[in-house]
Parts: sequence; structure tokens; C-alpha cells
Amino acid sequence: MTTISTNTDTTSAGTIGEDHVASLRADFDGNPKWKLAQNAVSQTAVDDVAMDRSIVAGLDYTFSTLLDDWKVTNQRQSGRCWMFAALNLMRVGAMKKMNLKEFEFSQNYTLFWDKFERANYFYEAIIETSDRPIDDRAVCFLLDRPLDDGGQWNMFMNIVQKHGLVPKSAMPETQSSSCTRRMNVIMCGMLRQGARQLRAAKERGESIETVRSIKDTLVEHVWRVLCIHLGTPPTDFDWQWNDKDKEFHRAGRMTPQQFAETYVDLPLDDFVCIVHDARETSPTGRTYTVEHLGNVVGGEPVLYLNVEIDVMKSITQKVLERGEPVWFGCDVGKMFRRDMGLWDADLYDFGNLYDVPFDLDKGGRLDFHETLMTHAMLFTGVDVVDGTPRRWRVENSWGSEKVGRKGFQVMNDSWFNEHMFEIAARRSDLPEELQAALDTEPIVLPAWDPMGSLAG
Repeated sequence: MTTISTNTDTTSAGTIGEDHVASLRADFDGNPKWKLAQNAVSQTAVDDVAMDRSIVAGLDYTFSTLLDDWKVTNQRQSGRCWMFAALNLMRVGAMKKMNLKEFEFSQNYTLFWDKFERANYFYEAIIETSDRPIDDRAVCFLLDRPLDDGGQWNMFMNIVQKHGLVPKSAMPETQSSSCTRRMNVIMCGMLRQGARQLRAAKERGESIETVRSIKDTLVEHVWRVLCIHLGTPPTDFDWQWNDKDKEFHRAGRMTPQQFAETYVDLPLDDFVCIVHDARETSPTGRTYTVEHLGNVVGGEPVLYLNVEIDVMKSITQKVLERGEPVWFGCDVGKMFRRDMGLWDADLYDFGNLYDVPFDLDKGGRLDFHETLMTHAMLFTGVDVVDGTPRRWRVENSWGSEKVGRKGFQVMNDSWFNEHMFEIAARRSDLPEELQAALDTEPIVLPAWDPMGSLAG
């Protein structure tokens, strides 16, 4: 028989006694401000109650520099934001070169190759860590997250440099590319099963040649499943188009590599990732990488250069004013109003609503797991007053014209400071001392570090 304790002794360390609860109840009931907040939040969504109307009233969709004149894309029910944002950056030059009003590279094509390459990358990581116990933290991390939709700039570059690009018409969306969850669940099960086979072979003392022969069979299974879900990626295709002036053009048969070389006008080899990691343990002017973060075995590693937020902001502004959009990663859900398409660091006044302090700074939020990179998008404009930016225009890949202004959104500069983490920029746009810092040996962060979270 279960006995329910009625002990009210509050002297035991860490317990909450009935007297304590009675005091909390009396304090709440006696405070009219808290009761008013209860009345409001119990009937209305908390964001509606806490939203600062003065910030909303100041919402302005005009910008001193505005680059976009195209429609937003739609990643649908997938985590492909990083590749959508990168492809959206690359399509700007492609549209100019082909004199097109609208154009999209195939996001399904890059998804296929990322999944395929990442499965192989996972299997190699399993082989590498096979001498560790199954409950080793790195092994557990690998098995918990064998295959995700997310990714990083360097990972996208690896796909383009190895496999090229194709227009959307050459490999259109499928049900699974637009809604990846079920495919991912099935593939994660396959990869974990394969991990067991590889670890068992190593435990039996099999040679590395035998282990990799097992892996080859596992990779064959991955290819088959991906082709069933996403279609088979083309080795070449016929490319022709009518431009916005109704002129006809025919390029003929092209390989994906030829297509990328012809229509991507950005110097991809010159691009680097700069981040703002505000933790005290992460000095600026240093390079970082994350253990087991990547997708192409033999490809370029993920490499970050940590800089002050003002440096990141200055480079972003300079690139936009030069006429080029900027790829970036951030913590998208913080202080965000989706229907208005608005980000502001003080959009919701939860402190006054709850009468509770919310005072973790950016570094503290990283240390205590309150923030990480969750989404990648594209800057396509900035509003600058007397040389200082006050708001930024954002192209998202959520597709809906009901978000912001036809899918484009506004980030006030206060939000940039607090919740922006990363941009991709040309090495040549960095100050000389930071260009030199890019060549230093990177500090290796553990696989579970928040700087690797965008790949989740």
C-alpha cells in the first residue's frame, strides 16, 4: 500500500513545505498586478499580452538599401533553411545572367546529395569512434543525431563543389523533400542499425578493409532509399529558357557541375564564416571548428572565425550596400512576431508581465542552453541613418505571403546584437588582421556545442 507523506517540516534541505506554499499563495492572491496578469494571460496568448505596442507602432518596411525584387521561396515542412538561404543568395546572380524575373535552383537536388554524403560521413565517424564505449558522450551524440535536415555554410559549399547544381525543373520537389520527417525517421533507423554492424565488425577484430566493405553495402542501401523518396539525381539535363523579355535561349545538355560553373557568379572559394560567440571561454580573433560536424568526407571542414558583433554588423552593411545579399544564421524564435514579420530585442516585456527578471546576457544564454543557432536566412536590405544601421530586411524561406510583407521581414538592429550568430562573407571583406587569423589552427569544440546547432 502506498503511503502519502503529510510531513510539513521545512527544515529538510531542499524540500518545499506546506507553510511555504501557503505563503506563496497568499502573496500571489494579495498582489493586484499579478492577479491582473493572470486574468489577461488565462484568456489571451501571452505574446499578445506582453507585446510592446510602441515597437509595433514603429514598424517600418522601408530601407535605404533594398536589393530584392523577387518572390520568397518555401522550404515547407523541412529543415533546409541553410541550403534555401544559400541557393537564394546564388540565384540572384543567376537571374541577372539569364535575364529572368524568377528562378530557383533545385533544393531537392542539394538535399539528396547532403543526405547521401552525410550518411557516409556518419558511418565514418562511427568507425572512427568504434574503440569508445557505447555510452561515450560523443558516440551517444552521433547515435542521437545520425541524420538531420540542418547544415552549415561550409557543408553547403562542399555539396556544390562536388556535385554542382541544377535548376528546379531538372529535379523538382517530391513529397519527402517537402515533408522530410518520415523519411528522416526511417533513415535514422537504418543508420543506427548500420552503426551496430560496423561497431560489431570492429569488435570482432575485422580489418579496416572488411569494415569499409560492410559500409559500402550500407551506403548502397542509403542510395536506394533516397532515390525512392527524392528521385534519382540527374547526371546531365537539357537547359533552355525564355527570359523576362520573352527572348528564347538554349544552352543544350549540361552537367550539374557545368551548370553551377556557368550560372553561379560568386567566388565561392573566397567565402568564410564569421560568428559572434559571446562566451567568456571563446576569445575573438580565433578560429573554431566543431567535432564531427560535416557532411562530405574529404571536404572542407566547418570553420568559424569569432569576431565582435560590431565587426559582423559592419561587414554585413558593407556587403549589402555593395549590392550583394548576405547569408546568416540566428536564433529565429526569440522576440519574434511571425504574422508581422518583426524581430526586436524588446518586443515582449515578460519582465514586467511576470514581475520576474530575465537578465541573462548573450554569453550566458549560450552557456546555460537558452540560445543557439536555429535558422538560416538572407539579408536583402538595410536602413542606415548617419552611417548607422537601424533595421535590416530579411528574406525568409517560409513561403507564406502572410508573414511580414509577402514573406520578407524586418529585423530591428537591437535584435541583431542579441540573437545574430553567423554570416558568410568574402575573406577580402574582413580587416587584414582577421584575414590573417583565418589561417590559424582552429580550436576544436565538442560535437554538442551550440556553435554546431544549425546543422541540427
